Amino acid sequence: MANRRVYLIIKRLIDIIGASCGIILLSLLFLLIAILIKIEDPKGKVFFSQRRVGLNGKEFNMYKFRSMVSNAEERLKELLKYNEVSGAMFKMKEDPRITKVGKFIRKTSIDELPQLLNVLKGDMSLVGPRPPLPREVASYSKYDKQRLIVTPGCTGLWQVSGRNSVGFEEMVELDLYYIEKRSLLFDIKIILKTITVLFGSKDAF
Repeated sequence: MANRRVYLIIKRLIDIIGASCGIILLSLLFLLIAILIKIEDPKGKVFFSQRRVGLNGKEFNMYKFRSMVSNAEERLKELLKYNEVSGAMFKMKEDPRITKVGKFIRKTSIDELPQLLNVLKGDMSLVGPRPPLPREVASYSKYDKQRLIVTPGCTGLWQVSGRNSVGFEEMVELDLYYIEKRSLLFDIKIILKTITVLFGSKDAF
């Protein structure tokens, strides 16, 4: 128990330092992406805020660069039948709601970078399970809900193990394995692997 408490304290310090350095170092990239998003769609917002479920089922607003058209949520219902992954998630490789700039920043995972703000706020960690949508959690079994006993992360074992080519049940198993085995060394390994697969991943859509 004492070791776990020390781990959580050090993990939080790493989150704060890592997120702060990331925001500073990537500030010019943030500005460039914001300009490109505005040029393609001047009326839309640069950032996209979406309700997600975090630690112990607490909801929070997760930030991303907007990669879809402004009415993306309204158009979702008509696209659900084209879902390409199993379980309580929706993914569609040729999603017509994605903009041209959005396709690039999704492919490179640049759209995820504003989540560093969530890390600073404490809603998320650098490493942890993917934070699910409330509608996904609504269909979770008691077993699936075990994913929610830790702070969700910007990257995790699922993200570096195939992402969208991995089904929902496999994602849950990967997350529970991480929760059981989590340590500073494991977190560092996942962060390093994330860097190697971040740009141009064939599984990112």
